[in-house]
Amino acid sequence: MTTVQEATSSATEQLAAFRARFPHLDDVTHLASCSQGALSIDLQRRLQDMQDDLIADPAPWGRWMELVETLRARFAARIGAAPEQVAIAPNASIAAYQVRSTIHARGSKALLTSDHEFPSVGHVWRASADGTPIRSVAADDVLTTSAWTAQIDDTVGLVSAPLVSYVNGTRPPVRAIADAAHAAGAKMFVDAYQGSGVVPYTVDELGCDFLVTGTLKYMLGLPGLAFLYVRNPEELDNPGLTGWFGRTNPFNFDPANIDTPSTAAKFETGTPGVPSVYAALGGLDALDTVDADAGWAHVQRLAERTATELRALGEQIDRPEDLAVAGPQVALVDDDPDTLAAWLLAEHRISTAPRGKRLRISFHYYNTDNDVDRIIAAIAAYRRP
Repeated sequence: MTTVQEATSSATEQLAAFRARFPHLDDVTHLASCSQGALSIDLQRRLQDMQDDLIADPAPWGRWMELVETLRARFAARIGAAPEQVAIAPNASIAAYQVRSTIHARGSKALLTSDHEFPSVGHVWRASADGTPIRSVAADDVLTTSAWTAQIDDTVGLVSAPLVSYVNGTRPPVRAIADAAHAAGAKMFVDAYQGSGVVPYTVDELGCDFLVTGTLKYMLGLPGLAFLYVRNPEELDNPGLTGWFGRTNPFNFDPANIDTPSTAAKFETGTPGVPSVYAALGGLDALDTVDADAGWAHVQRLAERTATELRALGEQIDRPEDLAVAGPQVALVDDDPDTLAAWLLAEHRISTAPRGKRLRISFHYYNTDNDVDRIIAAIAAYRRP
């Protein structure tokens, strides 16, 4: 039987080995994973593999398709899904549009979202001209289950909530919202982009019908690739956008035959971003070296320590005090976070992510207490007259 001390030692060793996969962290303190994950040797190795594959075969379509399916299967396993329930998309907006066009083709029922929806999804919900009524939970109420359930009834067709808010890292009660949606006959959509890679979850735990996430943030890949999970793709109408990868066999090359599969691949469109596929595999290579629960506990501890010490300095922090609803970031309220972020990078080589009136300080498995020490000391120095 493994003792608590042995488990702690093992987790510590895993995290130290994980950080070693990011050698450039010796030069920069990376606290901007909510915007772009740090560069790993795994990603670099995979991109070198792509170059090698192109040299070995100038048109390696077979190899590329093999890697797409490998990526699909690995991501599906990570979220507790089957590969047939996962579609590869170029970004979260395309994935959201595919769901929107399928669920609300006739605009017959309302769509419930929130003020914490990231624009890449929120704009899609609102931009369609099909007449679908849009309801929204106010920013101050996103953590309150009753604020969601009060707006869910049999006139709602789709409910959308983030796993983690991009604004301040809060985690809405997704499962309770999903249960209320299903009780009213609605579908549940979850945007997991700000949590995937550090916040452990499965789609069954969330109870969602759809989930979108991408690879450039905590999943440690590059822009240009997103995943769309669809619980029951065979029961859904065809989406409003398609392409040759939305076919049963894309390589039939018959422009007149629109043979749509019953799997989530029906939501796919054109050629996937091949470099991003290689990069996404590199991200998973790195993530798979750390126990997800131990990594998440490490991230929570660092974020909580940062919030506590910044509050002690007199900073205004927009973060729940309840760890059960707090995410992997700390949002420091500031009148000019862009200037603060630029100063931190120029003067202290600390990378952060400003948004609106908040400086977002986000943590990953590779961050350490030394990183916390550096950001606390740097912000204290910035505030001195």
